[in-house]
Amino acid sequence: MPKLKTHSGTKDRVRITKKGKVLHGHATSNHFLQKKSASRKRRFAVAGSMTGKSAKNIKLKLGA
Repeated sequence: MPKLKTHSGTKDRVRITKKGKVLHGHATSNHFLQKKSASRKRRFAVAGSMTGKSAKNIKLKLGA
């Protein structure tokens, strides 16, 4: 069976930790920042984590 190619779009948007957690960046954090509060912008800076079926699908796309 041939090797599966890594999904390029997913590899740019998501990373997997050593323990296997799937971390992603938050949307709406790059423009129109003047109207957003400072606390909201700080929350965008912290990577969110995915669990469940969506995390499993991401790992399949990345071949991990």
